[in-house]
Order: sequence, then C-alpha cells, then structure tokens
Amino acid sequence: MDTNNYNFNKRFDWPLTTILIIFLGVSVLAIASAQTSGQYGINFIPKQIINYAIFAFIVAFVMYFDPDQYKKMAWPLYGFGILLLIALVIIPTSTGLTVETNGAKSWFKTPIGNIQPAEFMKTFYILASAFLISKHNENYQIKTIKSDLLLLGKIGLTLAVPLGFIMMQPDLGSALVFFAITAALVIVAGVTWKIVLPLFGGAAVIGGSLLWMALYMQDFLEKTFGFQPYQFARIYSWINPYEYATSDGYHLITSLNAIGSGEVFGKGFMAREVYVAENHTDFIFAVIGEEWGFIGASAVICLYFLLIYHLTKMTLLLKDPFCTYVCAGIIAMITFHVFENIGMTIQLLPITGIPLPFISYGGSSMMGNALAIGLVYSMKFHYRTYMFTTNDPDDE
Repeated sequence: MDTNNYNFNKRFDWPLTTILIIFLGVSVLAIASAQTSGQYGINFIPKQIINYAIFAFIVAFVMYFDPDQYKKMAWPLYGFGILLLIALVIIPTSTGLTVETNGAKSWFKTPIGNIQPAEFMKTFYILASAFLISKHNENYQIKTIKSDLLLLGKIGLTLAVPLGFIMMQPDLGSALVFFAITAALVIVAGVTWKIVLPLFGGAAVIGGSLLWMALYMQDFLEKTFGFQPYQFARIYSWINPYEYATSDGYHLITSLNAIGSGEVFGKGFMAREVYVAENHTDFIFAVIGEEWGFIGASAVICLYFLLIYHLTKMTLLLKDPFCTYVCAGIIAMITFHVFENIGMTIQLLPITGIPLPFISYGGSSMMGNALAIGLVYSMKFHYRTYMFTTNDPDDE
C-alpha cells in the first residue's frame, strides 16, 4: 500500500470537496438560466467556471500551509488587508484604479476584473482575531470578568479599524458580516454570559431603536448622525416595497414575484417569466425559487445546512484553540451570508447586496470564500500535528 497516498486520502476533506462540487453544479445551472434575461449580453458560465478553477487553486495553495504558519501570518495579513482598504479610500476613481457602483467605492479595477478588498479582509480579520483570542486565553487561563472585558476591548479594537474603512465606502452588507463574525468569536471564546447577555441585549435595543427612529425620527438621525435620505429609503422599501414599486422597492417586488410564481415544483429549467435585475449575482436565489420551486429552493437550503453541519462537526473535533476559533469565524461568515442573501430575497431582511456563497457569480466573492475554505482544508489536513490523541477526526 502507498502509505503517503493513504495518509493524503485520510487527511484530505473529501466530503467537503463533494459538497463544493455540488455547489458548482447548482451555480452553473442557475447562472445559465439567469443570463437568458439578456441583461448584460455576456456568457457568465465560462467566467464562473474560471472563478471555480481559481477557487480550487487558492484552496490548494492555502491548504499547503499549516496552522502554525498561519499563526505567524495572522497579523501581517490583517495589516495587508487594512492597507488595501486605505488605498481604496484614498485613490480617486478618476485614476481608473478604483470603481464606484451605486454610490459605493468598494472595488479595485484590475486586468482580471473588479476586486473587492472587503471580501479578503473578512478572512484576514478572522485569522487575527483567532490568534488574539487564543493568546489571550493562554495568558488568562483563570477567567474573570476583568479578563473577559480586556478580551472584548482587544477584539473591539481589532474590529474597529477595518469596520471604519468599510463604512467609509460605504458597504453596510460587509459591515454586518464583520459584526456576525465578531459575535460568534465572542461566544466561542468563552466570554462569560454575565457580559455577553447585556452586550447582545444592548446591541439589539440600539438596533431596534435606530430602526424605529428611521421610521419616525428621520430628521434627528440626519442632523445627529449624518444619515442620508437614500439610506432611509432602503428601510421603507423593505417594509412596504409596493409603495416604492418604481424605485427602491423594485428589486424586492420582482424577487418576491419570481419566487412566489415558482410555487411547489417550479416552472422548469430556463422557463422563467419574471425579470429580476442582477439575477446572476445577488438575486440568484430568485432564479432558483422560480425555476425549481419550493422543493428546489429547499434542497439548496438543505445543501447549505449540510455544509454548515460538516464544518461544525469538524470544528468540534479540533484540539488546537486557534484552529477552533478560525473555523468558528468562517462558519459564522458563511452562515450570515446565506441567511442575509436568502432573507433579503423573501423580505425577511433588508437588501444589502450580499452574494449567495458558492452560487452567485462574482470573482471577489469566490476568491474570498476560497481563502476561508482553504483554511478549513488546512486545519483538517494538518490535524494530526495538533491533536493529543492518535485518532483521526473521521474515526470519531
């Protein structure tokens, strides 16, 4: 028997690879149908296949390095991501190096397409926060409220820097992802519930208060916090889209019509009738809902559940705290992306422009997810080095 090949087969995450291949198939089928609307006159299928090829290359490259090396690279990568965000803010669009779309300057223009630094910064932030938390817990093995407050302060500072530059773009969707990652890491880090419950409760009260003021105290928010009228319009069009059917509510109405018209079994592949703008990117779930119906849409959601379940199961078996925190942050990032994207297409959540992971067309999103998934592969592949027993995760 080839021992090296045996070790590779045992250490490589084949179930995760199978799930990702299924996502590739779903993505190609959905994009193939979406582009029949003729919105751009471009064949996105070859481009998405290329995106997946780049995805596989990045995953293989990231998987090569072991967790000890990522501990050393955590802060340098975080700093590199911050530099990219700074450059995005200070370089004017007149140079042709940055791109502004729908009022947000969030992309660099490159020969291979537009690149969004925030997508990479999410993973860099997870690495830095995981390293910070693991080191803090090593230094404070006996937890106290004081040590937990100190940890929250460190995490808050680590979050504040990228969050500030992302809000300057502005990019609310990415900002919410950072909050979701942070919340998950705070919980997994073992911060006492005496702090977590008031903290999360206070955040919920503040969020609810801002929503109420957006509805009834717009002048106060504009004068005090500098909110713009178009930001309020997103809230109004979410709550009552039909009142803004020709403007901000248009996307939501067409999405609801498409998904609703699919009923239980859908209209069939490429049998769409409802035109939905950006249906190959942010609103790809509307295509799935219309063509594959409730059954097909539920199958896609179950596929995401399977992915999250697999990642969670693997995370629980890791022995190294740094690896556990990294995987927890990645799970939170993917879960929030899925929840927000699907939620905004069915009026459960406001529209924020977050793509559906592994299915929506988009180079930056795919590369950002590749970095994250590559880390997961690395944690599994190099697992034996970081465990205290001789068991393999697959044998548990």
